[in-house]
Amino acid sequence: MRTTSRGLIAALALTPLLAGCFAQSDSGSDAGSDNGTGGRLRVALAVPPVQALSPYSNDATVLSKLSVAEGLTALGKDGTAVPALAKSWKQQNATTWTFELREATFQDGTEVTAESVVNALDQANAAETKPRVLSDVTLTAKADDADTVTLTTKTADPVLPLRLASPALAVLSAKAYGKDGAVSPVGTGTGAFELTKLNGKTKATLSRYDGYWGGKAKASGIDVTWIADGTARAGALRGGDVDIAEWIPTAQAKLLEADTRHEVPSVRTDSLILNTGSGLFADASLRAAAREAVDGSALVDSVFGGYADPAQGLFGPAVPWAADDRVEVTGRAEAATAAQVTSKTKGKTLRLATYTNRAELPEAATVLQQQLEKAGFTVKQDVREYTQMEADLLAGKYDALVFSRVTLLDTGDAVGYLASDYMSDGVYNIAGLKDGAVDKAVKAAGEEGDTEQRQRKIMRAEAEILRTDAVVPLVHEQVVQGIATDVEGVLLDPRERSLVDIDTHLK
Repeated sequence: MRTTSRGLIAALALTPLLAGCFAQSDSGSDAGSDNGTGGRLRVALAVPPVQALSPYSNDATVLSKLSVAEGLTALGKDGTAVPALAKSWKQQNATTWTFELREATFQDGTEVTAESVVNALDQANAAETKPRVLSDVTLTAKADDADTVTLTTKTADPVLPLRLASPALAVLSAKAYGKDGAVSPVGTGTGAFELTKLNGKTKATLSRYDGYWGGKAKASGIDVTWIADGTARAGALRGGDVDIAEWIPTAQAKLLEADTRHEVPSVRTDSLILNTGSGLFADASLRAAAREAVDGSALVDSVFGGYADPAQGLFGPAVPWAADDRVEVTGRAEAATAAQVTSKTKGKTLRLATYTNRAELPEAATVLQQQLEKAGFTVKQDVREYTQMEADLLAGKYDALVFSRVTLLDTGDAVGYLASDYMSDGVYNIAGLKDGAVDKAVKAAGEEGDTEQRQRKIMRAEAEILRTDAVVPLVHEQVVQGIATDVEGVLLDPRERSLVDIDTHLK
């Protein structure tokens, strides 16, 4: 019987948080080499573009997964910030950092300069929907000379180099930014592969960018197909129609040949998010009743086929420091009894949402519906593709959401996730949570520069968030990636930010 993984990626510990300031990139290839002219890769991705691959949406991770665009820094294998478009950096004081740029060009032939970096960061700051990574920081950029940028934050931000590694802060050329606020990465990135064509929400074509500062990619290009249905993605891999298929549903994993199935310990946590701002769950006693009714451990085998661990909190075993620093949750509201639930919700329906892009979530929603109905709720599900419901989720049009979240996606640092998802002014606050104690705890963690103390304060903030019952953690997932046997160099990333780089190729 397959056993789940615990603590396999201690690399995600933040111990050497900023120690990589002058480290070399951890790419496995010689930056100056010509790596040949390998064939094109065929990749099936799960979540179709929401905003034409704008970095200011959830599409941003596609740009990093496929090595289309980069920021000033990147995340190394050990979770530290490593050089990308910036070759080095130095902290001048608590709020000021200076970054020295490497020689690089955009895919449209223009040079990467300090002015282009400032423009990109200014555009992110001014975006109508601010990137989640900027939800807890005020960032000002200034060009000192052609290849030196000074970044200033309103308050101390000890993990700024990690923040700048976010896919949402990718640096694109000037022509990427339209007057209407739209951002297009087509031909405007700096990565190893140039996005040459985007066909709506179904397909994209990428060509190798031979001017990439990190060296020529081994693959000549990438043909991307978005296949929202997980069974269809797995079928495309089995049928030889694609070379790489991400997020294989656990029910399909056992149908793949063993040498094409790759398990990745993930920082992904699946939770039940409750809308505290309006509707049924504005009542804290009903949120508490829902929390007591829900049993995520029932999903581990029945829905996830063992590719998950019962939830320990917001952060699971793939974040190895979390368990040691976990804080007991106190001060929760008293749960309404079944009779009280029935009385308080009489004539009202609990609107339970989830999305189809991760095949396990609709199954999980059905199990949770049964658990909630036993507690006295009347439940109606709304299940669609994520792209069709994101706006409604952020507008608070549901009572509850079965949600899968990569907790270290945005910055590699947990504070960014907590700030965007649970602070009163968080830009991804689907729970609609407004709680002063939560805001204070997250802010305290964000201002802490000492790694161990930062981790402890993160876990105190976790306890404050769980106290509100705005979120009920269910399971910590393991991701299954499907890779054909004639493909080498696919990146198995616990943060799900990387997939293809210059070394990924057909044998």
